[in-house]
Amino acid sequence: MTDPQFDILDELYFVTSFRDLSQKTRLPAAELTQHLRGLLEQGLIRSFWPDPDTELAYEESSFGALSQDCFFLASKEGLLQHNTR
Repeated sequence: MTDPQFDILDELYFVTSFRDLSQKTRLPAAELTQHLRGLLEQGLIRSFWPDPDTELAYEESSFGALSQDCFFLASKEGLLQHNTR
């Protein structure tokens, strides 16, 4: 896990919108999307769309177009890795 990914997980103990995550981490949108993609591929976070209650299965082909409208939450595995680092 990279330092930016660790910082992202730090913010995902509760469901958080892309916009709020971008403001809190101060990462540019393209870089944040790239790190979120990596975390999703590792199963360390979950994504939700169109609202914070509807989980969205990660699909590589459509994630880029939706990422800025999604909400995110650390998965159980993500929390474990975050807390053991």
